[in-house]
Formats: sequence, C-alpha cells, structure tokens
Amino acid sequence: MRPAQALIDLEALRHNYRLARRLGGGKALAVIKADAYGHGAVACARALEAEADGFGVACIEEALELRRAGITKPVLLLEGFFDAAELPLIVEHGLWTAVASQWQVDALAAFRTEAVLTVWLKLDSGMHRLGLSVEEFRAAHARLSALPQVGPMVLMSHFARADELDSARTQEQVDTFARAIDGLAGETSLCNSPALLGWPQVRSDWVRPGLMLYGADPLYPQPSPHAAQLRPVMTLQSRVIAVREIGVGEPLGYGARFVAEKPTRVGVVAMGYADGYPQFAPNGTPVLIDGVPGRLIGRVSMDMLTVDLNDHPQAGLGSVVQLWGNAPTLSELAPRCNTSAYRLPCSLKRAEKVYL
Repeated sequence: MRPAQALIDLEALRHNYRLARRLGGGKALAVIKADAYGHGAVACARALEAEADGFGVACIEEALELRRAGITKPVLLLEGFFDAAELPLIVEHGLWTAVASQWQVDALAAFRTEAVLTVWLKLDSGMHRLGLSVEEFRAAHARLSALPQVGPMVLMSHFARADELDSARTQEQVDTFARAIDGLAGETSLCNSPALLGWPQVRSDWVRPGLMLYGADPLYPQPSPHAAQLRPVMTLQSRVIAVREIGVGEPLGYGARFVAEKPTRVGVVAMGYADGYPQFAPNGTPVLIDGVPGRLIGRVSMDMLTVDLNDHPQAGLGSVVQLWGNAPTLSELAPRCNTSAYRLPCSLKRAEKVYL
C-alpha cells in the first residue's frame, strides 16, 4: 500500500475550537466547508459535535453529507441557497441559511411552509463579494421580520483584510456594520479566524473560526500570542521508497532544477503534486526525515519528490518523511511555495487519512 498518509489529530482540532470559542466570548460556528479544509468534514464534525454550537458549510450538498452521517447540530449554508428549489430540503433537514442577495429575500417571501427558518442576513460591509448594501440590508430585515416562516435572524458580515493588522479596512467594515444594524433585532456574527486572533477589540455574538481550527496561523508571519496556542491538526507524511547516489554535476528530476555540487545521497519519497504537495516547492524547502530537519531537492513530480540524505546517515528505505505538521507548519511552508495555508490542505488528495 502506498505510504502517503495524512494523520489527523482530532484532540488538536477540539483544542483549537475551544480556543476560538474562548477568544470570541460567545458562540462559535465551526467552519468545515471544503471537506473541513481537506481534513474530512464528517470525521471533524463528529469530533466536535459534543461541544460545537454549529457548523458552517458552503452548500447544501455539504450539509446533507453531514446529516446523512448523523450530525444533528445546526448547520449553516454560508452562501445560502443557490435555487429556491433547495428551500424544502432546508426545512426537511433543519438547516440554517444565509441570505445575501435580493433574489433570496424574494424567494423566502414566496416560500410557503409551516416551519420557521433560521436566517443569517448578510451585509456587504466592504468586501464586495456577497451581501446586501446598508439600505438593502435594513429593508430586507424589515421584510423578513414580518414573515411567519422566518424566525429571529443573525446579522452577519465578512472581513476582507483582517489578516492585515495595519489595515484600516477592518475598522471601516466594523463601523459600516454598526451603522447597518443600528436598532435592528438579532444576534451578530462578524469574526473569522484572523479577527479572532488579531482584533480583540472586534467581537460578535457568533464567531466563525475556519483556518485556525486546523492549527494554521492566518496572521503569519505577524506575531500573535493567541496563534502561538494553536495546535496543528494534520501531519502529512510518507516514506522513502528508493535511495540513489548522484555525482558532482549530475542533475536530479525534471528540468534539472537541482544539480549536485558534491556527491549526493538522494531519497525518493512517495508524495507528489497529485497528492496535494506544492509542485513548485523550491530547493531547500524544509521537511523532517525520521524526525530530523532535512530539505527537499529537485522538482516535485506527480507522484514523487526527492530529499537530500547527505546529512541523514541513519535514513534509508522506509524512512518517514514529514512534509507538514508541527514542522514545517502550514503557515511556514505556504509562503515558501508561493501559496497559502488555506490552499495546502484543501488540495489534499489520495493520501490516506488516519484519524488519531
């Protein structure tokens, strides 16, 4: 069996959720969209269900997967419904829905049901992606409040630049949100992971931790005392499947991106970009080889990559190579590879998930 594995530490996941909830001071919606950022949505939901206040997903397909797996806690469709035909399923499965567009308001008004839906009404406070303008938001609140099929609403928005601690945009969005909700009934939801970790002056009744649940720091490399408390959830590892010796001047792998300057002992590892490891990770990207710091050399290929074994005389066939986890962390690895800590685990494929 191919030795590529993603070890998922569910106790670390619970630890990170508790940290997010404690920082928020209220209720926390665990964001497990995109298969829990590649960690496995069902397994993560089961691990958190005893203490999570609810879960956030991107679409009804993700929500139904959780319901089929026996998850009974509230599940919010963060992008709302994409078609009015989804509303009966929302009622049947007791889902919560965001409302971020005028057509969704119209669809709810036209929907006849004896059920009472939980709606998270979304304001565009400055990200300019999804959400209603201040005027539309207040009008939608009044209209939805008058509908018997809509219960108490949660008033929400989303930050565009909370990971930039020197940006004025977050406070501008907070001020816009305060103006929009003035006098309106409903709980609030503003804080994502960067806001929880870097903006203690900004809080809301509900917080929506995403990346931080999985132990990655969205503020990196900016210092954050709270981020230092996060515990990595995923460890991606594989094993050395071949050992080669190449001489001075010999190229290694596609494109001859690495050329040996001295006799070099090379470990070939069963891990490649088809598994989700970055294809263009540069020479010198850190790895652990049997727990000892080492480095990647040569271009990552579809199914394999290569590491330098010169300083690892103990290593050979079967040696464990750690690609990310406690070292290097996702936050440290991502900028080296010109990508983000969000994308790395979301790209994970083929590696066997092992839940600890």
